[in-house]
Amino acid sequence: MTNSRDLNDLLPAVRLKAEELLSKAKELGIDLIVTSTYRDKESQDELYAIGRTKPGKRVTNARGGYSFHNYRVAFDVVPLVAGKASWDDMALWQRIGILGEEIGLEWGGNWRGFKDIPHFQLTMGKSLNELQDEQDDPQLRLKLDYTLGAL
Repeated sequence: MTNSRDLNDLLPAVRLKAEELLSKAKELGIDLIVTSTYRDKESQDELYAIGRTKPGKRVTNARGGYSFHNYRVAFDVVPLVAGKASWDDMALWQRIGILGEEIGLEWGGNWRGFKDIPHFQLTMGKSLNELQDEQDDPQLRLKLDYTLGAL
């Protein structure tokens, strides 16, 4: 199972945007740590089970293969306040979300329904279906890498 925190596991253009978010946040005095980048389908299914077949509060609505993390175009962060992860400061999350959007990322905190406030992604408008197709086709995969890299 793979549930990475390494920015190098993202597509290059997504990694650059993640690095930009971390840098700009730091300039504003916000210390962010990356909690998740690439997840394989098995790891995604494990997260999906939380709050369903495993104890805990639901953390995702996406099964394996239906998360943008599975396609290396998404990452999650959390701010540190006094050295500890701060999950509940909504004003701080709003600042982080706005910052991410200003640099061209989509923020899960603005989604309808299930709000995923730690989540950012860069899909260039690609749907999950398109990413799934491109995952299985090397020529389409190269096209996606090129498209995202052209930012």
